[in-house]
Amino acid sequence: MAEEKTFPMTAEGRDKLQAEVEDLITRQRPEITKRIQIARSYGDLSENSEYQSAKDEQAFVEGRIVTLRKMIENAEIISADDSAADEVAMGKSVTFQELPDEEPETYTIVGSVEADPMSGKISNESPMAAALIGKKTGETVKVPLPNGVDIEVKILEVKQDEA
Repeated sequence: MAEEKTFPMTAEGRDKLQAEVEDLITRQRPEITKRIQIARSYGDLSENSEYQSAKDEQAFVEGRIVTLRKMIENAEIISADDSAADEVAMGKSVTFQELPDEEPETYTIVGSVEADPMSGKISNESPMAAALIGKKTGETVKVPLPNGVDIEVKILEVKQDEA
């Protein structure tokens, strides 16, 4: 049997997925069921767009529940405590500066299911995070970008995120 894919994430990330599952089951699923019942009362289902729309949404929600449950079940909780204080690791924030003189940027490295670059959270699988993980404050790191160009960044600070 093929080995199940694991989903590295922080405990906070797992908790957010669990909260989403609870919301889908306790709030969204009953709302959709109610919409389907109302749409059925309109009669002919073959030309009933409200019914079809609700059925499509129901299929999406059920699929999302299955996906999230699998991710939670196969979550590999990563603790930043397993690394040296100044070492870049999942669950930690890293401040770096692109050389020679760009503005410093700070990101928290999280599992791919938690990634949200607009909120300052980058995936451990991203080129930037992959290059930085395991490095320490003060190191200069070459980061290969998807376009084939390498950039150099200097790690200015690594810190444990407060949960």
